[in-house]
Amino acid sequence: MPPAASTSPASVAAPLAALRRLEWRVRHAVETSLGGGYRSAFRGRGMEFDQVVKYAYGDDVRDIDWNVTARLGEPYRKKYVEEREVTVLLVFEDSPSLGFGSGATTRREALLELAGLLLLLGSVNRDRVGLAHLRPDGARLVPPVHGRGPIHHLATQLFASEPPPFSAANLSAFQHFSLSAFSALVPRHSIVVWLSDHPARPVPEGWAALQRRCTLLGLRIDDPWDRALPETDGPLVAYDPSAGRLVTLAAGHAERAAHARWRAARDAALAAWFPDPFSRHAVGTDENRLDSLVRFFRRRESARR
Repeated sequence: MPPAASTSPASVAAPLAALRRLEWRVRHAVETSLGGGYRSAFRGRGMEFDQVVKYAYGDDVRDIDWNVTARLGEPYRKKYVEEREVTVLLVFEDSPSLGFGSGATTRREALLELAGLLLLLGSVNRDRVGLAHLRPDGARLVPPVHGRGPIHHLATQLFASEPPPFSAANLSAFQHFSLSAFSALVPRHSIVVWLSDHPARPVPEGWAALQRRCTLLGLRIDDPWDRALPETDGPLVAYDPSAGRLVTLAAGHAERAAHARWRAARDAALAAWFPDPFSRHAVGTDENRLDSLVRFFRRRESARR
């Protein structure tokens, strides 16, 4: 289990202030640019069965009930009633690699802001919101809660958590996490949002079963250096957290080719985890996180129309 966050006034004051600033931005976005986009974009196909009705031109062919169609000799489809309350599960993968940042903002700082925005969006839209906080020293699962107070408490705990220590022998935040156990605890038709820097890695066992139960969305955080090495005639200087010092990196053709291969493998892994192109989104540490989320929601909403 990860170490509990300190609850001293000093440790809580900064996260609370950050949340208040984020909440103002979220409420403004919901009233202006988002509207119903968040709810319709996150709704997915998580719906409750109502009845079987005749298929009409323009209905979704995926809803056809083939057993009834074969029995009656004409197409029928399943009709659904959307659930009034959405359950959103955030998976925050807190790996040491999030500590990297080539500019003023680290990957972890940007990913925490993304998580806070999503938690507050759930609060404003009266959803049930839960959290799985994955760290190299363990995983903590908070069952879905409802209401502004409990969701704010959840966000405050996440914001106040210390970054995981860098350890060469224990780097993966995913290694102690049981996907099958998590899947059993997640209500059917939930929205699972996986926040991470999503390194190149194989799809885990049990992922397909979770995809059948829930709508899965992947949000990746990118540093500008993740997307492209800076153009320079000389070497690059970067901070090595394992050594605790600055290191000099070559920036020649071989290094740029290796970076391109790493980037391609990382993109391919994200696409394998989240095959639907409208279910995955990359957010840069150098861009406005809320604006990027709004674009993601609008893209998903347009794809569903």
